[in-house]
Amino acid sequence: MIRSERGIGGAAVAAVGASLPERIVESAEIEARLGLAPEWIARRTGIRARHVAAPDERLDAHATAAAAIALERAGVDAAEVDLVIVATSTAEEVMPNAAPLVARALGATKAGSFDVGGACAGFLTALASGAAMIDARRASTAVVIGADFMSRLLDPADRGTNAVFADGAGAVVLVANGESRIGPIVLGSEGDTAGIIRVGPEDGLIRMAGHETFKIAVAKLSEATADAVTAAGLTLDDIDLFVYHQANGRILTAVGERLGISEERVVDCIEDLGNTSAATLPLALDHSLQAGQLRDGDRVLLGAFGAGFIWGATVLEWGVTR
Repeated sequence: MIRSERGIGGAAVAAVGASLPERIVESAEIEARLGLAPEWIARRTGIRARHVAAPDERLDAHATAAAAIALERAGVDAAEVDLVIVATSTAEEVMPNAAPLVARALGATKAGSFDVGGACAGFLTALASGAAMIDARRASTAVVIGADFMSRLLDPADRGTNAVFADGAGAVVLVANGESRIGPIVLGSEGDTAGIIRVGPEDGLIRMAGHETFKIAVAKLSEATADAVTAAGLTLDDIDLFVYHQANGRILTAVGERLGISEERVVDCIEDLGNTSAATLPLALDHSLQAGQLRDGDRVLLGAFGAGFIWGATVLEWGVTR
C-alpha cells in the first residue's frame, strides 16, 4: 500500500539488475534464414547477436529475476518495497498486469504495483512515476523494471524488424535519499498517425518504417538531451555518460555526432543485446556498471524514443549518499 508522507523524499538509484534469456541468436543465423548477405545486419544496425526467449519462458519471471538482483545489490529487502512498476508492451496476459505478479514473486507483500506502456520509452516513463512518488514522500522504496520479449511480435519474413529486436529485462531500485539525485524528467509525445511504428490488431506483429524511424529518433533524442541537460542546470560537458535507448547503432552514432559528444561517452552495447525495447536503458546501465564505465558520482544522461511517438530524457547522479 502507498502511504502519504512515508519517507524522507529525494529519489536516488540504489542499484541495477538484469536478466536475459539463455538462448543467443547470431545475426548470421537470421541472415541465412532470410537470404541476406553476410554482415548485412551488422552494417545497418551494429547488432551481431541477441537473446531470444524460449516459448515456455515468461516475461514476468525475467522481470522478477532482474528486480531480485537489483534489490540484493542495493541491500534492500523486498518487504521494504512500497511500489513495483513494470514497463512493458509484451506481457503474456492483458490482465493481470505483470507488476503484481512480479511483486508477489519477489515477496514485496506491502507494495502497490502497476504496468506502464510507452514502448521503447517505457522505462523512462516508469522511472518518472517511481521517482515522483518518492519525491512526493508517498513512497520510500520503488522497483522500476523495463522488460520486453520483442521476438514474440516479429513477422518471421520481415528482415527489418528481425534484424534489430530482442528479449530481456532490467530493473533499478529507487530509494529515498533526502535530496533527489534524479533531475527533471523531460517527456514529449506526438501521435504517429502515419503508423511508422505499429502493432495492429490484425496480426499482432510489429511493423516499422526504418528510415523514417531513424530520422525522427535522432531528432527527438538530440532535442530531449539538450532539454534535460538544461533543465538540470548543466551543460553537455558536465555529463560523464550518455545512456540512450539501444535502438540501432547508427542512431547512437548520429545522436553523438549531432551533439558533439565523444564516442567513449556514449554507451553502445547493442552489438550483443539488440533492441529490447523498454529493457534497453536498465540493461545498458547494468552493462556500463559491469564494464567499469559507470562509477558512483557520475552524471548520467538517460534518453529514449519509442512508438507513439513518445520520447524523453533525464540526468541522474549515480549512487546513493547515506
